[in-house]
Amino acid sequence: MEKVKAAIIGSGNIGTDLMYKLEQSDVIDLTTMIGIDADSDGLIRAEKSGYRVFSNGIQGFVDNPDSADIVFDATSAIAHVEHAKILKDLGKMVIDLTPAAVGPFFSPAVGNKEDNSKLDNVNMITCGGQATIPIVNAVNQVSDVKYGEIVATISSLSAGPGTRANIDEFTITTRRGIEEVGGANTGKALIILNPADPPILMRNTVYCEVEHMDEAKVNAAIKAMVDKVKEYVPGYHLRQDPIFDGNTITVFLEIEGAGDYFPPYAGNLDIMTAAAKRVGEDFGRLMLDKKAAVQNHKK
Repeated sequence: MEKVKAAIIGSGNIGTDLMYKLEQSDVIDLTTMIGIDADSDGLIRAEKSGYRVFSNGIQGFVDNPDSADIVFDATSAIAHVEHAKILKDLGKMVIDLTPAAVGPFFSPAVGNKEDNSKLDNVNMITCGGQATIPIVNAVNQVSDVKYGEIVATISSLSAGPGTRANIDEFTITTRRGIEEVGGANTGKALIILNPADPPILMRNTVYCEVEHMDEAKVNAAIKAMVDKVKEYVPGYHLRQDPIFDGNTITVFLEIEGAGDYFPPYAGNLDIMTAAAKRVGEDFGRLMLDKKAAVQNHKK
């Protein structure tokens, strides 16, 4: 089967984990890894795996634009603002794994109302957003969510420099995602880096205040959404049944990573890269279908 060529910008924890995810894809053909430090673990691993590597940042891709049609940006929010302009000028499809929010928010389990064929930059929100926003959306489908609050707790060992530099952007972008994708009238997001040793699995708390409470429908909607997320993140699960108290629902989640790069405690990496892989594959199929249609028209 024909594949779509792709590159990753950012050779840190998220970019390296994504590299291993994309190796398993039957749609994406990863060709290139781009970083800013030739001695970074990600670039060293990429080179050993046979990929083209550039250690001069996005300039390496500017000088070699034919190496990919889809670019996954796993750098930082500040860097992506500049990268987005450059990649748009180069006519590349961009999957943004930073909290920059240049393009519309995407969560594979929720879907979107956009015309994907017209998009050239989409945002994967945040790891906490990918874990919790589907639950807010599930509740909102059957009981209007007036207020949604999430707390994402991750092991400090799984938070690299990029994640730590984007704490403010995390809270802002995740809040927006709770409202725009989750459907809450008002949202709030918090992140906690837990230094426990041994490291904890990623844990998330979702709190919703709703109107028109129907406990049976809400419970069923939450569990159906968990099953949808598990299709691409097998380690995603409820820690216990949802807790109902009047017009409020509290949901406790835990995510065990696949261990592709970091150990399984790094569920924050796993859900972000697995979601990006799924979205990248969806856009890859669109690109392949468009290419096939053009070829058929020429015949």
